[in-house]
Amino acid sequence: MKLQQLVLKIHSRCDLACDHCYVYEHADQSWKGRPTFISEETLGKVARRFADYAEEQKLPSVSVILHGGEPLLVGPVRMRNICAELTRTIAPVTALDLRIHTNGVQLNTRHLNVFKEFGVKVSISLDGDRAANDRHRRDRRRRSSYDRVLRAISLLRTPEYRHLYSGLLCTVDVANDPVAVHDALVSLHPPRIDYLLPHSTWDSPPPGPVDSPTAYADWLLKIFDRWDQQGRTVSVRTFESVLSTLRGGPSLTEAMGLAPSDLAVVETDGSFEQADSLKTAYDGAPATGYDVFQHRFAEFARHPGVRARQLGLAGVSATCRRCPVIESCGGGLYAHRYSSGRGFDNPSVFCSDLRAFVDGVAERITDHALSPAVGDREELWFAQGELNRRLLSRLAYRYAGEPDWDEMWRAFVYLDGAAVATRHVDEIIAHPYFHTTLKQCLHDRVTTPGPLAAAVAVAALRAQVDVKLNWDHATPDLHLPTLGTFTLPEPGRVEVAVTAGRLHVRTKDGTEYATEADTTRWRPLHRMTLADGTALLLDDADPLRDCYPARVTPPLDPGALAAFTERLGAAYELLDEREPGWRADVNALLATTVTPLAAGAGVRLGAHGLGALGVAVDFAPEEFVRELPRTGRLARLTALRETADLNVPGSGAGRLLDQASRELGDATYWKGHGDAHAAALGRAGRALKQLAARPDGELTETGAALAEELRTEWAGHRA
Repeated sequence: MKLQQLVLKIHSRCDLACDHCYVYEHADQSWKGRPTFISEETLGKVARRFADYAEEQKLPSVSVILHGGEPLLVGPVRMRNICAELTRTIAPVTALDLRIHTNGVQLNTRHLNVFKEFGVKVSISLDGDRAANDRHRRDRRRRSSYDRVLRAISLLRTPEYRHLYSGLLCTVDVANDPVAVHDALVSLHPPRIDYLLPHSTWDSPPPGPVDSPTAYADWLLKIFDRWDQQGRTVSVRTFESVLSTLRGGPSLTEAMGLAPSDLAVVETDGSFEQADSLKTAYDGAPATGYDVFQHRFAEFARHPGVRARQLGLAGVSATCRRCPVIESCGGGLYAHRYSSGRGFDNPSVFCSDLRAFVDGVAERITDHALSPAVGDREELWFAQGELNRRLLSRLAYRYAGEPDWDEMWRAFVYLDGAAVATRHVDEIIAHPYFHTTLKQCLHDRVTTPGPLAAAVAVAALRAQVDVKLNWDHATPDLHLPTLGTFTLPEPGRVEVAVTAGRLHVRTKDGTEYATEADTTRWRPLHRMTLADGTALLLDDADPLRDCYPARVTPPLDPGALAAFTERLGAAYELLDEREPGWRADVNALLATTVTPLAAGAGVRLGAHGLGALGVAVDFAPEEFVRELPRTGRLARLTALRETADLNVPGSGAGRLLDQASRELGDATYWKGHGDAHAAALGRAGRALKQLAARPDGELTETGAALAEELRTEWAGHRA
């Protein structure tokens, strides 16, 4: 796993005396021997080492989190020098995401002007309302920090600095009222809230009532219910991570899930350390013996302690490997597993809480009712479109108050309500890469409305409705989904306007271009029409198309594109000849968008919306005919899982349902190949038998309907 995040300690002391602090109040006391702040020499060495590593590993982006102690204690002048050095050294090599975690007590406009200059995103620690915050977060004279932190947040929320506001960090204390804590944090309109379990080990268990084995789960679930009741209007990382992993997606936090750690820590003296949370385990736990003066980041990445946090399922205890919620829980934070008797080979000290929390979320989010999408392809397409509308609404709320996002949202709402435009809005929403764009934006991998605004502009162009949209565009390639790519003179501020059925682009210097009329800058996407009249978009240019388990090609030259089109047409003709009526099959993949993949990649499904298909430039039509039904089955199941509940998330029924479907797909693939066909059919039968034996209630009505469909299909194969 490549290291992509660097926690850089720039000050090792603090202006608060929080009694739950893992740096000063727990087992590791190495801070006492560190320099108070990072020197220019050490800073320069860190920046150069990290830049070299990013270049060696070809990292598209890296994140540097300025940390402490309390990082604001370096002062605005030194802070500017730190940001300037990191930017000057790392930014020419890779995209640099600068962040800071602070208690906010010292935050003022001088700091914020530095952060504005370098685009530093600010996260502030706050434990809730005044009563909750003052329980632990006081200064050395035992005075409240609450008013000073609220003053800082108020300053950060002003229009000039609002774009720097990253979120709030809250350490859980079950003695506090969970709903009061959450409401207090939500009232400050953070883009994100992180609820953090107090750092604890089996040797030093977390505080809490002895008669409640799941006090932390109960506390978090009360907040989850409140968050859900409020419409999930603010991102909560822990909740969203569990929701993601329960649905088969990635973990979004190191504290839960099996995702390997990509984090390095460098202290004020240049020492490499493992994750900060290990300070709670024992004195010296995070130490590696490495430093930036003698070692490179690549050497640190190979350290046994770093590797131990990258082993996924193999890195958790035997107890955890047998647990049904391991994909969501991940064994908990690595530091929380520690005991002096067994080291880190234990479940988390919060094991009961994590299990109860994941199970509680799973039951709360499960819709047991029958979804019409399970038996009707049109209903499935409709459900995916409605999902995209909900995701777009969440983005609009998240970025409310940011002019470019508000402008995009207003244009979308206007078009969606205009009779002449609704059909065109539906078409652009159904584009599978629109779904990809929404997911990327929600996961903060796209932070400007550009890709979504471009899609809205395309809908307006097709409906011939005038709109005007502005945003900061990060690359010279301005891609208009389903249409093509316009090459800007340079990145920067753009205005895209639809006027009288024509699309114009105005760049930051005031130059205006009529996109499709400028043949030197405009490259349209190619479409082909199949024998039955189906139109296929060949998309080899969308910047977010690269979500396949194989490399996509760069945009094809005219000769290669013509050859690919001809090969694809021949494959569909062969499919029509071999399997007449195949489009009527409930699992048929009726692709709308095909993306060329690198040679040898075959036929692949990506993490896109319904209708996307990746096909190698050198695919064989015979293989395409055999592979498409299996790929279509997977596409349908993926879309069903995104839009309906088939089982209680995390239950064994879901895995068996997936296995039975996959094995029946293999049986279809191997039809006519005796032993392989029989083996796949046997595996499918065993999965279906085990599924039937699962406890009642694990499958929803939708899942039960799909299971019955699979049993009927299995019986047909047997016959």
